[in-house]
Amino acid sequence: MRTAAIEVAGLLSTLSAVGVQKQLARLPGVGKAEVNYVAGSATVTFDETITDVRAIKAQVRECGYHCAGEQLPRHVCTLADPPDEAVAVPAPGHEDRPHAGHDVHRAAANSSEHAAVAGKAGGMAHEMGHGASMDMQAMVRDMRNRFWVALVFSIPIFVYSPMGGMFTPPAPPLGLRLDLWLFLLATVAVVYPSWPFLVAAWRALKNGVLNMAVLVVLSVGTGYLFSVGATLFFPGVQFYEAVAVLLVFILLGHWLEMRARAGASDAIRALMDLAPPVAMVLRDGRELEVPTAEVLAGDVVVIRPGNKIPVDGEVIEGESQVDEAMLTGESMPVKKGPGDSVVGASINKSGSFRYRATKVGADTALAQIVKLVQEAQNSKAPAQLLADRASEWLVWTAIGIGLATFAIWFWLIGQPLLFALTLTITVFVIACPDALGLATPMAVMVGTGLGAMNGILFKNAAALENATKLQVIVMDKTGTLTMGQPEVVDVAVAPGTSLDQLLALAAAVEKGSEHPLAQAILKRAAGVATGTVADFAAVEGMGAKARVAGSVVLLGNRKLMDTEQVDLAGLDAKAAEMQGAGRTVVHAARDGKLIGLIAIADAPRPTSAATVAKLRERGIQVAMLTGDNRATAERIARELGIDIVLADVLPGQKAEKVKELQAQGKKVGMVGDGINDAPALTQADVGFAIGAGTDVAMESADVVLMKSDPYDVVGAVELSRATLRKMHQNLFWAVAYNVVAFPAAAGVFYPLVISPEVAALAMSGSSALVAINALLLKRTRLEGIRHPRAAGGSASGRDAVVGFKVGTIEG
Repeated sequence: MRTAAIEVAGLLSTLSAVGVQKQLARLPGVGKAEVNYVAGSATVTFDETITDVRAIKAQVRECGYHCAGEQLPRHVCTLADPPDEAVAVPAPGHEDRPHAGHDVHRAAANSSEHAAVAGKAGGMAHEMGHGASMDMQAMVRDMRNRFWVALVFSIPIFVYSPMGGMFTPPAPPLGLRLDLWLFLLATVAVVYPSWPFLVAAWRALKNGVLNMAVLVVLSVGTGYLFSVGATLFFPGVQFYEAVAVLLVFILLGHWLEMRARAGASDAIRALMDLAPPVAMVLRDGRELEVPTAEVLAGDVVVIRPGNKIPVDGEVIEGESQVDEAMLTGESMPVKKGPGDSVVGASINKSGSFRYRATKVGADTALAQIVKLVQEAQNSKAPAQLLADRASEWLVWTAIGIGLATFAIWFWLIGQPLLFALTLTITVFVIACPDALGLATPMAVMVGTGLGAMNGILFKNAAALENATKLQVIVMDKTGTLTMGQPEVVDVAVAPGTSLDQLLALAAAVEKGSEHPLAQAILKRAAGVATGTVADFAAVEGMGAKARVAGSVVLLGNRKLMDTEQVDLAGLDAKAAEMQGAGRTVVHAARDGKLIGLIAIADAPRPTSAATVAKLRERGIQVAMLTGDNRATAERIARELGIDIVLADVLPGQKAEKVKELQAQGKKVGMVGDGINDAPALTQADVGFAIGAGTDVAMESADVVLMKSDPYDVVGAVELSRATLRKMHQNLFWAVAYNVVAFPAAAGVFYPLVISPEVAALAMSGSSALVAINALLLKRTRLEGIRHPRAAGGSASGRDAVVGFKVGTIEG
């Protein structure tokens, strides 16, 4: 099974997305389809042996919506989505990519496929009333233009309307009758601005759903057609001004809502634009500039100061400092030399180098992250499934209540036709299924996008929701709470010896050694001058012996000191204390006398203690899981403030420990990084994979922490709780609004009645309020979450914090 994110452009209502989802799910070979109205995209899981992207595109178009194919980063195209016609058109957001219609061959196994992502433009021209292949920003501008047209023509309609006898209107031009002049003005004010709703309503009926556009057409259309009939065919009251103003308010609300929707997808657009459009590669012995999408695995790429790195690879020549802030969150540039890996979308700061491309196209870390975020944003939270169903029933309810309102007021109570018709139109227009449908997807879009900017990748909306319920978070010790590599954590110096002298002698002996303990000592002694080493000899199982600056230096364990009859200088008790704390103790002696002790251990990460403290503040218990003995485990637990210690746990028992906690009725999260953590990550209610860990662990988890920082667990929990609060606020508002709106619109509180114009403002305002409330999540202060500096700033490298070492995430 393969999963792809497909563009679905032209969605005007949340229920329009439901209709497309139903049609895609019926397509042979499609296992699952989820359509996101806010993002204008669909995540489709399908069997490649039965169907393909082209068939899915055709199905989307059959539903009446534009589809340019897969939504991919700028540097990726896919051969599975060939052009529909001889003349290809770039997909939205790809227009500025050089040679968008190029043809590229498969490079090697596991390398990505490349070709143009092309769209069929002509047949869709203006079908939606928005024009062909418009992106969200273009649709926002189009809705704005329609709003202004409706407003401009509504003003003369208002002026020429009798206005209840308040003043005498001016004479119509060209000697036209007043009703004909109003008919002409209203036709322009209604037909062009309302065209997207007419098309959306037709598509909805065609796809077997009733959506908000159907209600708009019923309300505006009923008023307009009744007025036309009164003008041309039968005597009656016309209310062109009411219909025109009604449409103005509807368009204003949709314009504001679409602006909010566009803002919700800032994060994914920023990720897609991170990679440079072109790359400099060596081919046939000369440098050649090619589109990034044409770089093949095995190509040698040339990088100069200030260049963005186009694809993932390994340095083969030269050295430089590379800024990986947009990928790892580290503010300091990282030194790169031969053998080091580089990641696409990072920035070369100084120096020039060449590297061999290893992962290109859809295999790059950036492409995998974009795919992960798309799938999360298109997934549906459990609450959204219920809201979608309620939205569909709400439209039927509105139609039923509207018809009942007309029947009761006109036939039973005997009110005038105009009064009954006005109330009916008010009921149609006040119903707001979109507020209900927008409540959760807008919050999920903003929440997952904000997470992606902070290197916290939720794989689906359910994980976002489940993270709010966690009561215990189990953290693997090695590599998660600790650095996963030995470090000098304590030093004891004998009287008469300085710290620098001890480190200088130890570093001199260990110089050139690749042993992890030696590397820890050399790292601690960085910057300390060392003497010349002679007569070096390794003592098997005990350490090393050498002559440094004329003195005989011993470096090793207690056994070496005893063998060489070294005077321990009163440090034997300190050595026993260090060992009792679970540390490896390296003894250093000079000329037969101990000069110091160096304690080495797997040091806690700098943020581990703060992570535990913040989680406990939020009512979440923290458990540490390790294979170490209980004494060592409890020492680290005391340092970090952890009260639940699961020690002496074999790799295969980690999932069992999670089960034991779940059996106590607790919701359990698991944080890990290794292959042996994968079963526990899967077993947990929410699995968090540390980003520098293994691909297997990351594929097993529900949340990926790209920066390898346990403090991001706090950020993930805070973000999920804030997102869920926004969901609940939005759902409460949407339900409460509709509960109050229907009786008010139907005249239950007569003589207090609502006009269609006020109903339109309330309906549009309800949708806009839900969308804007979700966007406020971007401005909410959350522990562990950085916010974009400005609305347009999210596209900058430092705000689009993602990460590398991402495994292939496919069905």
